[in-house]
Amino acid sequence: MRLNKLQQTAVTALEDIKAHDIKVLDVRKLTSFYDSLIIASADSNRQVKALAHHVRDRLKEAGATIIGVEGEESGEWVLVDCGDIVVHVMQPAVRTYYNLEELWEAPAARRRAKAA
Repeated sequence: MRLNKLQQTAVTALEDIKAHDIKVLDVRKLTSFYDSLIIASADSNRQVKALAHHVRDRLKEAGATIIGVEGEESGEWVLVDCGDIVVHVMQPAVRTYYNLEELWEAPAARRRAKAA
């Protein structure tokens, strides 16, 4: 998927603070709530919080409207909601447990992945 400006801004902000396993999912065919879901992993509570804060600031500077940020208290999973894009920053154990990629992948992509 070709990244638009806000998606690229979010991914670059995640890369700035060394997020890993960054995935961008196009979920337009699955929901009307938002267009893109970006998921990234961080190694500690402090890094999760720093990544979410950095993403929020960079998106705001790029002109996005930040609707909300959830989960900053615990730092295990922080969600940054900017309307058309939602960014999830998670610790690896939480990411594995909730497995958002499988939940939000299109059914055809899921079937291809299982067949491989």
